[in-house]
Amino acid sequence: MRRTRSVWGPSLIEGYFMKRNVLLTILGMSLGCLSLSSCDTPVGQGAGWGAATGAIIGGAATGQARYAAIGAAAGAAAGALTGKIIQENQAARYGPPPPGGYPFARWAGRSGFYYSPYTGRVYDLRGVPPGGLTRDVDTGRLFRRP
Repeated sequence: MRRTRSVWGPSLIEGYFMKRNVLLTILGMSLGCLSLSSCDTPVGQGAGWGAATGAIIGGAATGQARYAAIGAAAGAAAGALTGKIIQENQAARYGPPPPGGYPFARWAGRSGFYYSPYTGRVYDLRGVPPGGLTRDVDTGRLFRRP
């Protein structure tokens, strides 16, 4: 029996699968970064988006998983720094915190609902990340979500 040679030589097949694995690795890293629950704060969001962007750019530029990981690490660091700056700018709008810090709300018995430490009014804080500031509408004073 005579063996015929495939149009797809060994180097072409290996190159195809190598590129495919790199892209799957980049995709997995990107989805992993975006699905972390720590992305509630500007720092976490910046780190997540920076890591995803760095992984995509590092992998696309070189085609190697090692450089995708390096890009993800560099992007996460840059994104976290950017997020920290954004968080500080947001906090500057509220002025300096009171001595001892902002008080925490008390849980109202339902998921995401809390009592104000000032008036006892129930607030729906489901969209506020843990530790986020909320203004009491009656007093105008700020408190934190636990």
